[in-house]
Amino acid sequence: MHKIFLTLAALQGMISVMLGAFGAHALKNYLTQINRVEVFETAVKYMFYHTFALLAIGILYIYKPNSFLYWSGYSFITGTVIFSGSLLILCFTNVSKWGAITPIGGVFLILGWILLAINSIKYL
Repeated sequence: MHKIFLTLAALQGMISVMLGAFGAHALKNYLTQINRVEVFETAVKYMFYHTFALLAIGILYIYKPNSFLYWSGYSFITGTVIFSGSLLILCFTNVSKWGAITPIGGVFLILGWILLAINSIKYL
């Protein structure tokens, strides 16, 4: 399981950097024109932050595998896909309704942090 989390963290980090560069260069004028620069930056920022969380989960899982880490990792993955994904789709399509999905992703991200905290209290 740790290999899945570590691999996905590496891929997510790569995608974050690629999206950040793409947004800063190729999409800059478009995002400015539709007034979505901050939305795009938030999507990439949260994706990148949670890359480190997922990386930590993968490393911790090597030493103390348990269900809290397992579900925390999958909560981070799900939350990042929904949170950042909905914001990125909003930016690419300029359809504001995608923003309504974003809080669901936020709930999964919060759940991931709660489960990581429980893991720390219980197992570390």
